[in-house]
Amino acid sequence: MINSDSPEAWMVSGPGAERRILCQDEGLMMVAFRFAKGGEGLPHSHPHVQTTYVSTGLFEFTVDGVTKTLAPGDAMIIPTNVVHSCICLEEGVLFDAFTPRRDDFMEAHGLPTT
Repeated sequence: MINSDSPEAWMVSGPGAERRILCQDEGLMMVAFRFAKGGEGLPHSHPHVQTTYVSTGLFEFTVDGVTKTLAPGDAMIIPTNVVHSCICLEEGVLFDAFTPRRDDFMEAHGLPTT
């Protein structure tokens, strides 16, 4: 499945943040997140392994209580069930991959999971 970059493909994902699903199947999902300066990914955890790649901007990530600043070209893995969050220090875009697919994202976007 491939989604277009139409305005309706984006939805609010947190304060000052939006996301859209780029592509997915049951085992893997790629999602784009765009953040305004000061935007937040609020603290949360999930059973999915997540990778995050910083395309543009500057982000402060806290993962399992450890805080680091990530800049364009930086990437990291967030293990399953680990509490993590981010604050956008400079407007930017993240590309995240999740395994398996985030069915909660699919449902929120009104997309079928079968």
